[in-house]
Amino acid sequence: MGYNSVFKDSLFAGQVHVVTGGGSGIGRCCAHELASLGAHVVLIGRKEEKLQTVAAEIQEDGGNASFHACDIRDEESVKAVVKAIVADNGAVHGLLNNAGGQYPSPLAAINQKGFETVMRTNLVGGFLFAREVYNQSMVKTGGSIVNIIADMWGGMPGMGHSGAARAGMDNFTKTAAYEWGQSGVRVNAIAPGWIISSGMDTYDGAFKAIIPKLEDAVPLKRMGTESEISSAVCFLLSEGSKFVSGATLRIDGAASLGNRMWPLPKAKNNEPYNGFHRAVMPEVLKQAKEEA
Repeated sequence: MGYNSVFKDSLFAGQVHVVTGGGSGIGRCCAHELASLGAHVVLIGRKEEKLQTVAAEIQEDGGNASFHACDIRDEESVKAVVKAIVADNGAVHGLLNNAGGQYPSPLAAINQKGFETVMRTNLVGGFLFAREVYNQSMVKTGGSIVNIIADMWGGMPGMGHSGAARAGMDNFTKTAAYEWGQSGVRVNAIAPGWIISSGMDTYDGAFKAIIPKLEDAVPLKRMGTESEISSAVCFLLSEGSKFVSGATLRIDGAASLGNRMWPLPKAKNNEPYNGFHRAVMPEVLKQAKEEA
């Protein structure tokens, strides 16, 4: 059993695609789909053990993957890793800037170190990786960059540091698309809504209790799957989107639209797409289902 992609299996044959944050969650799923479509996937993350596990999964499924442990917030490390990737593979055809992280907190309780750490993880790191991939490879060969951000257009109460960083990455996406277009480089972003992934199990307390109820605020009355993000990523990395640049695609089931004056009734015809054969249900949702 392999990844059930909606794309042709040779879509990325002969190409090299880098996935930051590839050791878990959405990044892991995207790496699997890219590999199933013929790409050599280079996994980037801080924890080598996680990267090793995902690379082994991909190879077990018949794909090609390698990995580099790297803190994307460290400029010299990013430069060195991108240099090694280009030396090993000749070029980078696609970059998925997926690595990120945050913690729930009201703005008044976030100290400077916490705010700056989240900004460096979700904005500075993505900038550094994109810049180095552009300067060391794509400026010569062209390519596609996809940045994963978040639904932050209405603010992000409870995660204001992440909202500020993601808004910055949205603007970076547009600026990079304009400046780097001359090299045949396209830069786009994807803003996921509430997606069922392992990241949900990193939260605790009051925020954890909210997670099973998130689907109630979505017109489709469900959360999204990792596969529904990955298929959009693959489209934006593919030649089928070669005139799409500077765009941000919201994948949130329309949850970021509307207002509280319009009630959300029960939904129908809302079956999810899940092509990822190795997808795992987060424990927080398993427990909620068992208790229901």
